[in-house]
Amino acid sequence: MPSIKTTVSIPIALSLFFSGCSNSDVKPSATPLPKPTTSTPAALPPLKLGLADPTTIANPQIEEYLSQLGAPIVSQGVWIQTQDTLLANHQGTIPLPAASVTKVATSLAVLKKLGPDHRFETKIGYVGTIQNGELQGDLVIEGGADPFFVWEDAIALGNLLNQNGIRSVSGNLIVVGPFYMNYESDPVTSGTLLQQGLDHTRWPAEAQTQYQTLPGDTPKPEVAIAGSIQTTATRPDLVKPIIQHRSLPVAELLKKMNQYSNNAMSEMLAEYVGGAPQVAQIAAQEAGVPAQEIQLINGSGLGVDNRISPRAACGMFQAIARLLHPKEMTIADIFAVIGTDPGVHNERPLPQKSVIKSGTLNSVSSLAGALPTENQGIIWFAVINSEDDVNHFRARQETLLQTLMQFWGTTTKRFVLITANPSRQDLSAISQAIPFD
Repeated sequence: MPSIKTTVSIPIALSLFFSGCSNSDVKPSATPLPKPTTSTPAALPPLKLGLADPTTIANPQIEEYLSQLGAPIVSQGVWIQTQDTLLANHQGTIPLPAASVTKVATSLAVLKKLGPDHRFETKIGYVGTIQNGELQGDLVIEGGADPFFVWEDAIALGNLLNQNGIRSVSGNLIVVGPFYMNYESDPVTSGTLLQQGLDHTRWPAEAQTQYQTLPGDTPKPEVAIAGSIQTTATRPDLVKPIIQHRSLPVAELLKKMNQYSNNAMSEMLAEYVGGAPQVAQIAAQEAGVPAQEIQLINGSGLGVDNRISPRAACGMFQAIARLLHPKEMTIADIFAVIGTDPGVHNERPLPQKSVIKSGTLNSVSSLAGALPTENQGIIWFAVINSEDDVNHFRARQETLLQTLMQFWGTTTKRFVLITANPSRQDLSAISQAIPFD
């Protein structure tokens, strides 16, 4: 097989690993290893990505990994580093099809524009009068682009309407602005779903299933709407306020989006902050990489024209860490922690306690995040593979990460920089009788 030229920068410890030495043969690196932390540091330094032009050399171990992929070498990318030391780089600065690692860029842009505590507001009002449990007029819902308004929220609104004296509506359900429900962006479709959710006699099987997850004493709402679904861009005159619904905070929305790699949520959020070009611009600026290393056509990663370099992926994770740090939050509040959080990673043998975002398209598999290690502290990594069988790519990625963890050492240390803030776990959406602005 022809020699594969791989761009790498290898500290002493890793070069011994690549030479096949066992852990016991490795002498301590001259560079001090990061000390495990037990409290939040005063400030987070930027990830040093200036090691972008190391000497191009041929390395047999990296060659072996790439050759085992059975795919064109030019379609593969790897970037691995500590806070300030580049450990491995194969085409790390080349933008490659990133699949759902694109959601890292969306997460970064949303956090930059909105902050982790922003809540999307959905407002409910009416036109007409309420008599004997009937709204003689129209029910109005003013959407605020909440990407995670689902059956449970519709049930909560229905119960609040019942408590405020509305059990039926003689007129229409008027949908104003960007109202999404169950990840549907079409206002008529979302309005129809809401109409069903407000009235338990019209619940489909999915709504019945979700109701079973609610506390046992949750009432079943009944708000029968006689009219049709109407849409408008502006709020009708003479609307009387009745209920305000506030979504989960942005951080918790992003966590759900990333755990389950929800494409609809990521598209909605990306559009809310300006669309794919704006997301790419913000992400590159915050990550400190050239603009050409993040090229996006949407916020989800659907499509091979969403391209991100492995270096940029690492930089975006660290940029998110810096944005969250003042709130005593970490990337673990935004992305899945392996072995702790449910989600799309459940079936994969990935290193425990690592914080990871994966991506998959027909012939693309990507994986990026942070690994906690005994000997090197937190390792930031990104691996992007394309143009071959996805299952094979995944298996090779898993073997690579497990091999690295064996060398650098699995750990029981608690690293605050990748530990979720427990105070965020009980946050929820809020529905209450609050007037319009």
